[in-house]
Amino acid sequence: MIDVRHCFVVVVFSLFSVCTTNVCAESDTYQLPRGFVYVSDVAPDILCELRYFGKNNFVGRRIDGYNANKCIVTSEAMGHLNSVQKELSFFGLGLKIFDAYRPQQAVQDFVLWARDLGDVGQKKAYYPDVDKKDLFAKGYIAGKSGHSRGSTLDLTVVANGVEIDMGSPFDYFGEKSWLGYRGLSSQQRANRLLLKSIMEAHGFRSYRREWWHYTLVNEPYSETYFNFPVQ
Repeated sequence: MIDVRHCFVVVVFSLFSVCTTNVCAESDTYQLPRGFVYVSDVAPDILCELRYFGKNNFVGRRIDGYNANKCIVTSEAMGHLNSVQKELSFFGLGLKIFDAYRPQQAVQDFVLWARDLGDVGQKKAYYPDVDKKDLFAKGYIAGKSGHSRGSTLDLTVVANGVEIDMGSPFDYFGEKSWLGYRGLSSQQRANRLLLKSIMEAHGFRSYRREWWHYTLVNEPYSETYFNFPVQ
């Protein structure tokens, strides 16, 4: 008897291998650097909503370097991410990515924004309890980001395309976003634990101050910060 699940893995792996060295159908007009892939080329059922491509973020505008709503990661991270998506799909769930690879120019855009203490238009929604002048000291803004290495993702779990309740919005600067925050409902705690457990089981490590932030443990470019645009 044919093992359908085995065949599916073989097909996915074959597609994954092709995408690591060639531009796939969706990305005919742009060649990614070797070692990077578009998430949608490998796992099109993973939702992608790059918050920094639009205005729905803590800055309130599109961020430099984000020229398209296309999630990009390293080939190694994609393999592990695909495994997470497959496991979630057995339960009628899936992943939604808010940010993946982030060019260094975007990081610099964040730094310049953080230094402009008069620009606080998004404070109420994203950092109501933190003074903007303290964003660097508290670790919410930095001159370098693991996202620029290509194996860090900001993501959540969806059910029928709808984000499950994690107790705080994505990119909320404050203790409500910490993994150990106690002021959550039992369902919210369970939802965060679901994401943490499945990501860590498939080779990612969490970040204690952001429930959505995960980095591949054995990332391939641990010392390299890339600056090609998202397009």
